[in-house]
Amino acid sequence: ALLEKWNQVYNLTAVRDPQQMVLRHILDSLAVLPYLTSGCLLDVGSGAGLPGIPLAIARPTLAVTLLDSNAKKIRFVRQVAAELGLSNVEAVQARMQEYQPGRAFDMVISRAVASLDELYRQSQHLLAPGGRMLFMKGALPEAEITTFAAGRETLHCERLQVPGLDAERHLLWLDKQG
Repeated sequence: ALLEKWNQVYNLTAVRDPQQMVLRHILDSLAVLPYLTSGCLLDVGSGAGLPGIPLAIARPTLAVTLLDSNAKKIRFVRQVAAELGLSNVEAVQARMQEYQPGRAFDMVISRAVASLDELYRQSQHLLAPGGRMLFMKGALPEAEITTFAAGRETLHCERLQVPGLDAERHLLWLDKQG
């Protein structure tokens, strides 16, 4: 309801129908739950708090940092966290390549933000050794995978099933060595 309300003024997402918001944003975000580890999660390019807010609701013990450079989107996610009483959520306005939190995260996740190679290069400094980087994609980005795979950690690929959504969804993830 908050996403629908704020979307009318702030244009947070192109999806306008509330039922489609549930399918395409909330359930889509929750599809990655089985691949999360414990600890703290950084949602890079969080936008309207997706997937970070749904994951923080589903896993209240998970510390979630939402990172986005857009001030209006950060205002929105701060409001959502306050209204829903999500004490496990922190919202930060910054660009991923410039963000220097003074600590590393156990997991870094992104949802349709940029190419695999660009995301990895610009956010790998935020991932702790042994941490997990998760890339949420729609259709399988085979060209990105081929370019990315050379000389890096093993990239795993899982096809995600989102209930009620007739669209391709994939999760690409890797565990950072050392």
